Amino acid sequence: MAKRPGLLWRFSWPRVVLLKVLLCSIGAAGQLALSSSTSSTSNLNFGSVQVGSSSTLAISASNTGKSNLTITQATVSGSAFIYSGPILPMTVAPGQSVRLPATFTPLSPGGANGSMSVVTSTLWNRNKQRFSTATISLAGTGTAPLSGATPGFLAASPLSMNFGSIQVANSKMLYETLTNSGGSSLTISQATVAGAGFSLSGFTAPQTLAAGQSLTFSVYFAPSSGGTVSGALTLVSNSSNTSFSVSLSGTGTSPGQLAVSPGSVIFGNVVVGTSQSQTGTLSASGSSVTVSSATSSSSEFALSGVAFPLSIAAGQSVPFTVKFTPQTSGTASANISFASNASSSSVTETVTGTGASAIQHSADLSWDPSPSTVLGYNVYRGTTPGGPYTKINSSLDSSTLYTDSTVQSGRTYYYVSTAVDATGMESGYSNQLQMVIPSP
Repeated sequence: MAKRPGLLWRFSWPRVVLLKVLLCSIGAAGQLALSSSTSSTSNLNFGSVQVGSSSTLAISASNTGKSNLTITQATVSGSAFIYSGPILPMTVAPGQSVRLPATFTPLSPGGANGSMSVVTSTLWNRNKQRFSTATISLAGTGTAPLSGATPGFLAASPLSMNFGSIQVANSKMLYETLTNSGGSSLTISQATVAGAGFSLSGFTAPQTLAAGQSLTFSVYFAPSSGGTVSGALTLVSNSSNTSFSVSLSGTGTSPGQLAVSPGSVIFGNVVVGTSQSQTGTLSASGSSVTVSSATSSSSEFALSGVAFPLSIAAGQSVPFTVKFTPQTSGTASANISFASNASSSSVTETVTGTGASAIQHSADLSWDPSPSTVLGYNVYRGTTPGGPYTKINSSLDSSTLYTDSTVQSGRTYYYVSTAVDATGMESGYSNQLQMVIPSP
């Protein structure tokens, strides 16, 4: 079967187009170029640096591509060199440059070599991420201190650190101060901590101290279990005392136990709008306990008598009060929860009560009719025997009966009455009647 002219080009053309697109995508991606501040070659030379001193130089990292470039990582090899540049990752726009510093701290006389490797990422070919690495060499020479100068000497204060007793899951911090009491600068190349629960904060090696200079940092003890722990902070430097240790010790104590008594409280019937209180106690055992807060699951039950945070020594108890103030009729309940650093982080007291409807009392009064012709009667009330009295009827009562519906539970009242004739003349008070209102 004969092939039609041009068929080969139909199959080959897509490959040519695809290759062209691929080349354009790569050319549009960000590209990294590293250059030295001390040489036209890819080598950063620190020159001669006295042992115990430091020198910092930077390489220039440039984006020669056409899209953003992200520097994700910079690593340095060689024990005398460290990366001391900005925090990564960082993005470099096309045509822009950033400085990536390195520090040379010779630990002994003689030449030293290392390298800095910079890892970058960029997006190309439909947002695919491409990683690449560029490397520049590092070099420097350590020189001996000037003759006649006394070497550096590293002194620590204190030489031993005792953290005492710390409850498990808590921590304590103490300060350690290092001083160069020699005549030349020194460099602390390493600081390590041994012992479960001990850690450093505020110290990053290497650290260079000039003669007479001091450095203070923090040491923490955070026990994860009970028992006594011993450890050591070991410091390595180029001082005359090249390595020494600070002893560390501390004791982890088990958490205490917190108990609430009683575990449940029943208030019974309480009239709506009134309150009733009951007391309880919080007790610690085994170890001291700190109660951080307390919550009630219902606004009708309120806790009082304690302030937080509250520390309770082992074997001690602290009283508290719970007040029930029902807002509506019916049974109410709640949980009073206490949060603490005890082995059980929360203990709960259950409380229940019943809101009862208020009983509305009244006082029914009656008196003998006046022998004279009268239009009606007035009724007066007082709260002390013999008065004073206040009139409680709004108009003349033509009968000899009256009901006082404004009395309050548990109160005692004193009543008198008067007669009023057709001319408006009012008689004197009648004999006094005492009425005791029940409670509730």
